[in-house]
Amino acid sequence: MNVLSDSLSQGRAAFAVVALAAALLCAILIVLLRPLLQRYALARPNARSSHVVPTPQGAGIAVIGAVLATIFACAGLMDFAVPVALFGATAFIGLVGFVDDVRPIPVLPRLLLQAAAVGVVLVAAPYELRIFPNLPLVVERGLLWVAGLWVVNLVNFMDGLDLMTVAEIVPITGAMILMGWFEQLPELPTLVAAALCGAMIGFAPFNRPVAKVFLGDVGSLPIGLLAGWCLLQLAWHGQLVAALLLPLYYLADATLTLLRRISRGEPFWAAHRSHFYQRATDNGFTVLEVVLRVFALNVALAALAAASISTDRVGLQALILLIGATIVTFVLYTFATGKKLFKPQRG
Repeated sequence: MNVLSDSLSQGRAAFAVVALAAALLCAILIVLLRPLLQRYALARPNARSSHVVPTPQGAGIAVIGAVLATIFACAGLMDFAVPVALFGATAFIGLVGFVDDVRPIPVLPRLLLQAAAVGVVLVAAPYELRIFPNLPLVVERGLLWVAGLWVVNLVNFMDGLDLMTVAEIVPITGAMILMGWFEQLPELPTLVAAALCGAMIGFAPFNRPVAKVFLGDVGSLPIGLLAGWCLLQLAWHGQLVAALLLPLYYLADATLTLLRRISRGEPFWAAHRSHFYQRATDNGFTVLEVVLRVFALNVALAALAAASISTDRVGLQALILLIGATIVTFVLYTFATGKKLFKPQRG
């Protein structure tokens, strides 16, 4: 019993150490990289942009570098196997994003490369990990492949405001750290979530309005892959409702926007400013007001996700999911209409 307790305590301590190390390393790397990004990787305003002056992008190199470095270091200290397929796919999709940042890749080749990265992660996953055991494995993995590709692009699509990705990823990964702390999520995905959470916190001071640096596709794509893998681990371990609740705002905003653009016959693959969070700024919300609302919403979704894992009653889990969908709908409505039904207090 004492050995088990000591092991658990060490694992919990590791979550905090990994998060802190990733935050510090990310911040240091951004300071070192920013002059080069300022010179070679400027993001110039376009039809999708919320910024008005050229701003260096590519801080995702620091974020993903910090995540990978801390996990590899932790693996050496704790003697566990590094998920080679996951981290290889993360580095690969980050490279695709870097090339796209410097010299845009056409839509179809870019999508195929992303699909290959997601496919490698799924192929490497143990066959016994299932969400719906009654479905043929090939059908379930095919559906997960499509979902994974969508999640990878969600972060990219939604990374259009200062601190937006921080306001999304930090609550999601923070919730997964707590789930791992209480043994509702395996140690490895919890460590990955801790590293990603820490790296995003280290990135936050440089991305607060008005941002000094952006993630770029080199950051948003692999962040989507890593976050999606962590959420998938949650679903594979019997917590599907929690895995749906945590990213529900991004899922709703991006999916509804895509469907609306398709229904209108718009070129949905082209740069645009029709996401709900973008419409909010056009409707009079400040950037800070939008990201504070998104952060508060994600904290509420994280609390609902925690509630969902505390019960195995299907009806109650469905009710919790419905509550989450309702508050997401409310926030989307305020963004679309510009109705500021409450104003976040500023310190």
